[in-house]
Amino acid sequence: MKRAVSFTTISDAPVDPLYTPESLSGFDPQRDLGTPGEFPFTRGVHETMYRGRLWTFRLFSGFGSPEATNARYKYLLAHGQTGLSVAFDFPTLMGHDADAERARGEVGKCGVNISSLDDMERLFADIPLGGVTTSMTINGPACALLAFYLAAAEKQGVPLEQCGGTVQNDCFKEYIAQNSYAFPPRPSVRVTVDMMAFCADRVPKWNTVSVSGYHIREAGATAVQELAFTLADGIGYVQAALDRGLDVDRIAPRLSFFFNAHNDFFEEIAKYRAARRMWARIMRERFHAQSPRSWMLRFHTQTAGCSLTAQQPHNNIVRTTIQALAAVLGGTQSLHTNALDETLALPTEHSAQIALRTQQIIAHESGVTNTIDPLGGSYFVEALTTRMETEALAYIRKIDEMGGIIAAIEAGYPQREIAQASYHYQQQVEQKEKIVVGVNDFLNAADPPLPLLKIDAGVEHEQAKRVQAVRARRDAARVTATLAALRHACEGADNVMPRLLDCAHAYCTLNEIMTTMKAIFGEYHDPGIF
Repeated sequence: MKRAVSFTTISDAPVDPLYTPESLSGFDPQRDLGTPGEFPFTRGVHETMYRGRLWTFRLFSGFGSPEATNARYKYLLAHGQTGLSVAFDFPTLMGHDADAERARGEVGKCGVNISSLDDMERLFADIPLGGVTTSMTINGPACALLAFYLAAAEKQGVPLEQCGGTVQNDCFKEYIAQNSYAFPPRPSVRVTVDMMAFCADRVPKWNTVSVSGYHIREAGATAVQELAFTLADGIGYVQAALDRGLDVDRIAPRLSFFFNAHNDFFEEIAKYRAARRMWARIMRERFHAQSPRSWMLRFHTQTAGCSLTAQQPHNNIVRTTIQALAAVLGGTQSLHTNALDETLALPTEHSAQIALRTQQIIAHESGVTNTIDPLGGSYFVEALTTRMETEALAYIRKIDEMGGIIAAIEAGYPQREIAQASYHYQQQVEQKEKIVVGVNDFLNAADPPLPLLKIDAGVEHEQAKRVQAVRARRDAARVTATLAALRHACEGADNVMPRLLDCAHAYCTLNEIMTTMKAIFGEYHDPGIF
């Protein structure tokens, strides 16, 4: 008896009953697969992959005050986490101080609140910034938060040349998907290129843009759309840097990527393999990059927050395990596993530890790290990888025809494509064409409640008092002078990053910096495409 369902991926791509050598028409193993560590890097960017070094274990962590988050970082590092990943609260994401009118009710709720260098110093107290790599998920005000971080490192005595990490800083995907933007697209790209140039000169271990498909997928994109729009964004950043006169081989090696890991195991693995191959070809053939490091697509992966369910939340451990396994088999360089309770609240210490242990069990007990790209050569995986590359390239050609990613965003093209895909999936769930365990099938009458992390309401008052105290004790003349210099740089063509670093050392607040820049660049507002 056959199951009365259609066999498609979670993105609704058809899946054949059997894959054979005939499924790989036109596939050239030497050209399309190659060897790990060599162009086109389909099998991985490193020759030895996990036999040489495991991926960086990260958990997205941040809540309440800098002190509370600092304690969580130390807890996770003590339990085997190998890199820090900062989650900021919504006021910080939008560039507001803790005592701002628009910050009310949100301080510390979905991440840590950072209003000035003072907060950043307390966030990393007793954590040597020369000895860890830090990923900061911030976009609109990314330039200011990077300045706070670098200033905190300098005050610890760590030279900028030793600072390693990543700032997300992907303005394009904010207009496409996440909506935590600051300036309009064109000045945002100007600032991004400033950061690329500054870090190439002064902070060579820093990844200046983490081109992010994660939020595009969370907004409802298919796997192919995530792949296509992410690489189109990457093309936009590289082209903007070249238009400024930067050398492609100086900036490209410091671009990293950030992908989602969703539930469809093989589709996700194929997505990562296709992404590496596509980027290698784009960099070598479109941008004529000469350095192999410019051709490499290095990526961080986060398991899919949108796949987690409030119903039967312990099932989320299983979902996260499948997703993390797909990321590892796809060759990720860094991995964040979500905690089982993240659809309800920020993770408790216990749920965060389970998420970390999930990675450790995959790394040390499953055996999947013992050989490189173990699914390479699978008829199904190779056919799926090639199909995703072909379909993603069709999207990129369409965006090129529109004049590039900024023009496409301004026309609302990727936004509409994602909205249509999201609507289609929701219809499939509601019609039970796609089963979500515990949501539209296999239901429980009632689920036992989970212990949840609750943010103390006093955090907002305390953070507001602290930023006011910072303003009261700093050198007012120095604040005025550094903000004026920043404004002058924004008005002209000077790189804004040295001026932002001066502002950070003067304890200018986030809101003061962003207000100064918005006065020149303008502030982006949702055009209301839908």
